[in-house]
Amino acid sequence: MKDGIRNVAVIGAQWGDEGKGKIVDLLCEDFDVVARYQGGHNAGHTVKFGDKHFALRLIPSGILHADKLCILGNGMVIDPEALLDEMENLRAMGVRIEENLKISESAHVILPYHRALDLAREEAAGKAKIGTTGRGIGPTYESKVARTGVRIADLIDPEVLREKIEFACAEKNPLLETVYGKPPFDPKDMLDAYLRFGEVLASRITDGPILINEQIRAGRKVMFEGAQGALLDVDHGTYPFVTSSNTIVGGVCTGLGVAPKHIHKVIGVAKAYTTRVGGGAFPTELSDEHGEHLRRRGNEFGTVTGRPRRTGWLDLPILRSSSMLNGIDEIALTKLDVLDEFNEIPICTSYRIRGKEWKTYPSFMLEHQAYDPQYRVVKGWKKATAGMTSYEALPQAARDYVRIIEDELEVKVSIISTGPRREETVLRRL
Repeated sequence: MKDGIRNVAVIGAQWGDEGKGKIVDLLCEDFDVVARYQGGHNAGHTVKFGDKHFALRLIPSGILHADKLCILGNGMVIDPEALLDEMENLRAMGVRIEENLKISESAHVILPYHRALDLAREEAAGKAKIGTTGRGIGPTYESKVARTGVRIADLIDPEVLREKIEFACAEKNPLLETVYGKPPFDPKDMLDAYLRFGEVLASRITDGPILINEQIRAGRKVMFEGAQGALLDVDHGTYPFVTSSNTIVGGVCTGLGVAPKHIHKVIGVAKAYTTRVGGGAFPTELSDEHGEHLRRRGNEFGTVTGRPRRTGWLDLPILRSSSMLNGIDEIALTKLDVLDEFNEIPICTSYRIRGKEWKTYPSFMLEHQAYDPQYRVVKGWKKATAGMTSYEALPQAARDYVRIIEDELEVKVSIISTGPRREETVLRRL
């Protein structure tokens, strides 16, 4: 990193699933700490290196580097059982997890009634489903905002945990039974299980803001890792089809306790096309053979859920909005190789909405049919770029595609991913 550039945020610039895990893993060598600031195990990062394939849900991608300190921030919601399962799976693959993984004591805990409510509400929503993963993320953030949540530190305080679980069950059980027709939970069984989780995790629980600020003051380089993407931000995304946390760069400050001045650079990760999961408008969505080709060629199936992703052409209004919200300094463009076989490639440069041109994504909710994407069609390169590591070796048409993105967004593309593995990457000197 250049002088003065120590701490970098890696942000999803679309609707998530952009390939952030690979980018974080790729850049990790330059950093001492990797800290995640929001979300739960509803989002996954996939990292491939050689013949190894790592699927990460809660733990930052930096854990694959034994000398990096990884922090789960206070802005996260954590299912202890899912976390312990992930740790066990990574250890089975030879990953070292000792004192290099810490958990902020004020992160919130996902409990069984959160998962039950999440699933029951989605089931009852019918056509209004938002596409939740059913892992209890939203209800846990609700408990946090309602000031009735269980925090990680409570797992090692039996009396506080007992009071909070008993109160929650007294409130949630009647709702589950009478409104949704679901079985109630036994608070004693839940207390016993979560006290055991607390015993196992106790040595990792720490004051997250103090820890990360100590690292920053000591001159250690920190990477801030997000989950999902900017258009899923609860305030700035395509509400209500969003996640329940702040995915944009501002979430770093609240989700880790880091002052804005300590974020020195923002790298926005974007696919060379667009995908999303769940409900909500998708202006460039393809429901034809081109969309199916992108899905198959790009292996567009969720890391956590396995569900197929919706696919479409590159949407520049989305990226303009994301660049504005995050102050993106550089773009890491992923999955360029997925476009190798197209004769022509449309790029959405703006929308026509109710007779007006929009260069950014509108903040108001619109049905999919209300968007009229305006496309610029460019020639495909019809040559394999998979595995390429040199920008000069890319076909001219592929370089032209990259240049169009740079010119339209006024942001340089510093990294180009040409395959899922760490080594299949073009690093550009800007």
